Amino acid sequence: MDLRKAIATQPMRRFQILAVLTCLIIAMVDGYDIVVMAFVAPYVAKVWSIGPVEIGTLLSGGVLGSAAGALLISPLADRIGRRAHVILCLALLVAGLAASTCAQTFNQLLIARVFSGVWMGAIVSSLNVVASEFSSDRRRGVAMGLYGVGLPLGAALGGALTTVLIDQWGWRGPFGCATLVSLLVLALAVVELPESIEYLIEKRPRDALRAYNRIARKLGLAASEILPPSEQEASRSTVFTIVFQGIMLWRTALLWLGFSALMAAFYFTNSWTVKLIAQVSGDPAMGVRAGALVSAGGVLASLIFALLSLKIQPRLVTALILGSGALFFVLFAKFMGSLGLALAFAVGVGVAANGGVVAFYAISPKIYAAAARATGVGWMIGIGRGVAALAPLFTGYMLNLGWKPAELYQLFAGAMLVSGLCVLALDLTYRRAAAEAVAPGQ
Repeated sequence: MDLRKAIATQPMRRFQILAVLTCLIIAMVDGYDIVVMAFVAPYVAKVWSIGPVEIGTLLSGGVLGSAAGALLISPLADRIGRRAHVILCLALLVAGLAASTCAQTFNQLLIARVFSGVWMGAIVSSLNVVASEFSSDRRRGVAMGLYGVGLPLGAALGGALTTVLIDQWGWRGPFGCATLVSLLVLALAVVELPESIEYLIEKRPRDALRAYNRIARKLGLAASEILPPSEQEASRSTVFTIVFQGIMLWRTALLWLGFSALMAAFYFTNSWTVKLIAQVSGDPAMGVRAGALVSAGGVLASLIFALLSLKIQPRLVTALILGSGALFFVLFAKFMGSLGLALAFAVGVGVAANGGVVAFYAISPKIYAAAARATGVGWMIGIGRGVAALAPLFTGYMLNLGWKPAELYQLFAGAMLVSGLCVLALDLTYRRAAAEAVAPGQ
């Protein structure tokens, strides 16, 4: 039996749900890693007496590393398999987080953050693909929305723990905690993370049939004597054709531009909100609280996306989240001086920024055929994070030039709007293709 058809058409089984939950837990590490530097930034700045430009460099370092990892390391998953790829990257991430914990100088911490970012950035595309492939067609939007909870939930829990960890062990405490948690998650991945069925069929690695039948048994289905036929051999030229030929060039451009604009706003929000609110209020703890609320908004956004996707096409839900995000950014900027209102609107900012990322992760895997899925999604993430790496650094320079925090949030509201328009245009390409497919038979 073709497991792909069984998974797509039948109700989700316990094994499939466990696969999605495993991806969710691994994604929590990504969420924690994204915000940990932002939460410790006020304390690092105080201990080492460094200014906004240096802090911006540290914040951008991890993002730049993740962009490089997504661009250069993610395609490796199409060659060695999603499972091996995730396990390898998690092991090296643990080493990078341990190095961050032990850093004694600015340069050492910067190098450690870049190194950690490389491996975290490389993981994400494989997680997206595995979570999507093990979800049924009917419940994919819900499953991907719930998987998307991992990133903001990891960030929210990290924010909640940061103050306690810093009080006990200084700014190194959050990095030490991340190291231990990542080690536990690595063990979980070794035990529970399944291999991509599409990879087994398309690439046919050694013992592919045995791995395929192992998954079949866990799904409660009969074993097969041979693998289903491969739909497409993924040569290098095939991958480029899938990603860039014909209408896919336009779709890829819209996807990458929209994701890049979103990620610029996302990394600005998650990197600088803690520091800027701490600056406006004069209280570092207030900044941490605002950052935690932004992350909590992301958890809420994932649930909203999952529920709305039951009734509305996920691309339209994505555009709705991004459009509302532009409004929340403007309102947050307007009421930054009133901390009560600012904290309330911080939840809305989190819903938009974090929820937008969740939504892109949900809609992107099905845009590309299986033979180039990890590569296409990985390049999207790499391009987006590469552009976004400039956002924290840009913010540091703008603050040095005299820009006010509210003006920066207004600027990134525009980025959210651009992202939403790109998703609407992307959805339009599918509607036109569907209309053209129906027209000849009319």
